[in-house]
Amino acid sequence: MTIHARTLGPLQLAVNGAEPVPELLWRKHAALLIYLARSPSRGRTREHLVGLLWPDKPEPAARHSLSEAIRIIRRAEPDGIMVSGGQVRLSPGTVELDTDVVERLAADGRAAEAAALVTGEFIEGFAAIDAPAFEEWLAAERLYWRQRGVALLAAEAQSRLDRGRLIEAAELARRAEELDPQSDVAARAAMRAAALAGHRIAAARIFERLRGRLAEVGAVPDGETAALAARIARERSAPALPDEGPAGGRRFPLVGRDDELRRLAAARRDATARRRAAVLLIEGDAGAGRTRLADELASRARLEGAATALLRGVEADGLAPWNGVLALARGDLATLPGLARAQPGALAALAAHIPEWGDRFAAARRTPPMPLERALLDVVLAAAAEQPILLVVDDAARLDRESLAALLALARDAGAAPVALCLTVATHEHRPELDELVVRLDRDLPGAAVRLAPLTVGEIAELAAALLPSTEPAQRERLARRVASDSAGLPLLVVELIHAVANGLTLDPTVANWPAPLRTLEQTRPVELPPAVVAAIRLNARRLSAAAQQMLMVIAVAEPPVPLPAAALGADFDEAAAAAALDELEWHRWLTSDSRGYALLARIVRDVIVHDLLTPGRRRRIAERLAARAGERGGLGAARA
Repeated sequence: MTIHARTLGPLQLAVNGAEPVPELLWRKHAALLIYLARSPSRGRTREHLVGLLWPDKPEPAARHSLSEAIRIIRRAEPDGIMVSGGQVRLSPGTVELDTDVVERLAADGRAAEAAALVTGEFIEGFAAIDAPAFEEWLAAERLYWRQRGVALLAAEAQSRLDRGRLIEAAELARRAEELDPQSDVAARAAMRAAALAGHRIAAARIFERLRGRLAEVGAVPDGETAALAARIARERSAPALPDEGPAGGRRFPLVGRDDELRRLAAARRDATARRRAAVLLIEGDAGAGRTRLADELASRARLEGAATALLRGVEADGLAPWNGVLALARGDLATLPGLARAQPGALAALAAHIPEWGDRFAAARRTPPMPLERALLDVVLAAAAEQPILLVVDDAARLDRESLAALLALARDAGAAPVALCLTVATHEHRPELDELVVRLDRDLPGAAVRLAPLTVGEIAELAAALLPSTEPAQRERLARRVASDSAGLPLLVVELIHAVANGLTLDPTVANWPAPLRTLEQTRPVELPPAVVAAIRLNARRLSAAAQQMLMVIAVAEPPVPLPAAALGADFDEAAAAAALDELEWHRWLTSDSRGYALLARIVRDVIVHDLLTPGRRRRIAERLAARAGERGGLGAARA
């Protein structure tokens, strides 16, 4: 027979799964059992136990109480306790403590199972006020298991964050905070979960709550927590949005990309820890979630102290040499700290093309400029001397040849610098430089490459459970199978369909699977899409605010990237109203953006909007306003022909 003891939380005892004799739950009897189970070799002397648990009794009475406690334990397990030579010892296998199970699971790498057993304070609510020595021991045990429990919960929360499981991570962090409200480790886990969900204000409140609790005991948050709070404050917060409907908005869990995100994040951290360059490659069809995965990776990098710079390749980039590098330098690259440490020739090279760099580094203009490829490497290395760098290039195959070559040379030549280059590439867009990169990643170039597969029916059902929590499991399974047929498993269309179903769309069960053989989403015309997909995009767009709908049409007509002033002109908005509408669209994942402007996530969504939501006259009026803007500013935001 075995006595099973749950000690992390209110004390629970069971004997082979059944209720123990009531006397075993008496305070001193249970205290003796747990104390012996946590003792070295699971044994103590009689004198020690008497003084620990019955210090206020005369010695004969105290010894009698100990003997009675031993008798009760033997009633539960006849051979469970041995008394010999003044020693009281539990027999091997008599008591199984959940704390021992936790440590065993953690040592075996089964962290999730270990964290699941951390349900509260060590023997929560238990006290023996007439046994002060026991109370001191109990306080020390509680402190140890509070810290150990918080560490396990926070580590598992981080593991879930690394796999995009924000809701699960937030719940683990909440349990860690409950276990120790004054723990920096617990607060950081909760802050990260809130920040990655886009709730910067909620993360700030967690920090302020911790600061208030620590102030009560004359302490302050540690430096790591304060630094995290400062980094989160620089992140974007969720905008104030109109009613989001029954599906609770279009932001959705990162399902089916757990391993990919974990591998990319681990490779980036490894590059930082080893101070070396790395390349991260994300390949997938249009609508497979390349941009979302890169954004998730960048968000985590910033929370961990890295600086990020983002460039989204567009078709126009390939029209002129160095378009990509110069766009990167005009945007996020210019915001990186430490640029003043770059060689004057590198600064001069960029100042020759970008007036803002010339104004900022006026002295460098007197220096002969170095080639742009070397200049890019030098300024990135100067920034990397301050903090790790992550450069994200979305749709890298669209870049001009010179810019792509310079970025790949940067990854090759950065050497002992914590620089990670993340490239996303459409599966059907082949370029020799990128094909060679894939080969080198498998051979001699540090980093990781992932290829995004369509979502499975099970993963679609998981998304449906998150977005439609009131549906029954069998109903979700039927919906998942139907959505899998209509969406080809592409997350972009999966989400459109599930949200449309939440808003009243009925899926036709007779439509055949698509796309056509050897055709991708980018190569598919609106008329070739399943009717349910077109109807879903149309229905979901009409649930946006009126301003966001109008802005969506402008972005669909314009040539990407569309800067804010051009978008405002195209919609006939002032810039404040345009920014609010763009925030709504970006938050709901209709748009993506970089320093140059905004673009729709997929061409097929743009085509559906243009053909199904816009009359020819309205499209013409938007195009005319955009053309006027393009004439003023040299082409940015021009309408498509």
